[in-house]
Amino acid sequence: MYHLYSHNDLDGVGCGIIAKVAFGEQVEVRYNSVTGLDMQVERFLQRAKDKGKYQDGLLITDLSVHQGNEERLNEYAEAGGKVKLIDHHKTALHLNEHPWGMVKVQYEDGRLASATSLFYEYLIDNGLIPKSRAMDQFVELVRQYDTWEWEQAGVLQAKRLNDLFFMVSIDEFEEKMVRRLKESDEFSFDEFEEKILDMEEEKIERYIRRKKREIVQTFINAHCVGIVHAEAYHSEVGNELGKAYPHLDYIAILNMGGKKVSLRTIHDETDVSEIAASFGGGGHAKASGCPLTDDVFRLYVTEPFPLEPLKADAFKNIYNLKESEYGTLYANREEDQLYLFPTDQGWNIQLNGVTQNETFASFEEAERFIKRNHAAWLARDEAFVQFLMQQVKQIKHITG
Repeated sequence: MYHLYSHNDLDGVGCGIIAKVAFGEQVEVRYNSVTGLDMQVERFLQRAKDKGKYQDGLLITDLSVHQGNEERLNEYAEAGGKVKLIDHHKTALHLNEHPWGMVKVQYEDGRLASATSLFYEYLIDNGLIPKSRAMDQFVELVRQYDTWEWEQAGVLQAKRLNDLFFMVSIDEFEEKMVRRLKESDEFSFDEFEEKILDMEEEKIERYIRRKKREIVQTFINAHCVGIVHAEAYHSEVGNELGKAYPHLDYIAILNMGGKKVSLRTIHDETDVSEIAASFGGGGHAKASGCPLTDDVFRLYVTEPFPLEPLKADAFKNIYNLKESEYGTLYANREEDQLYLFPTDQGWNIQLNGVTQNETFASFEEAERFIKRNHAAWLARDEAFVQFLMQQVKQIKHITG
């Protein structure tokens, strides 16, 4: 008998689906949160120790264990128990020190790994599951979505698979996928699923538009952070907010009901797995999470609570345009006017009529400074025209 403990997201459940295809009734699958896994593992190992029963196989996928369970897994393996932990998060790489640890972040060809892809390959290599085209396609969709490679490659079906996962219960999704992978030569969605997925896409777009109006900005431990409360579509919300506000180092998405924080970034220079690890969490460099502890609650909820949401850049402008030779005007909630204009040396900033000392090499660098330090947005045309008229009046007054 096998016991599989996995994560409760698409990648983790993908492992459970493959296990049920491989082992049928000979596997018990349980899905866990990041914080719930260790309790599950500890109970299993304690029962095995109490009963002196070590013949069952323990599989852990898409999650890692704390140090105490790391030592207990060693004891279980030394007593004859079959253990395999398969993960793809770099915070778990130290578990490769053990014979039962199999942690791989990236393949030799540069593709990022997922738990589902690693588990599938492990089962194939050990003769525990036959390869099939449908299974190959399903596993690749899960991998593409979990690593976010689907967006760059334009594989919309990967995102739609995740959308379907969240639209039904885990049990229903698992049952559908197991049956489909056993019975079909190709993996695809049926006609009804395609229709409801189209509706879901529209719903997600509306949800993201609302969250763009709710995000606040602050500095936390030297990072410029966007904070938003959201209980659904964390990957989509994080990615779209990151693209809408690229001056932010990362996006923190608060799920108060689940008592957790998801961290997302679009920047290569920011590693949110390190940030999450500092708060007792972990994950990938661009997608991680941590529990909503007292310290996290203070930093991400209590202290930013009085802040007003960010305003988006004006998007119908004709005159006040970025990188304009006439300069570009920004505003903020303090009613500051920040005028960004070109000079022979680069780009300068005028704050409420006073030119600042620093010169920036590029427009993007100057705009990033304005947005990070003044929480400013691109002003509308009417404000820009009024600003220029005031500038002209001042020049006339000076020249007499």
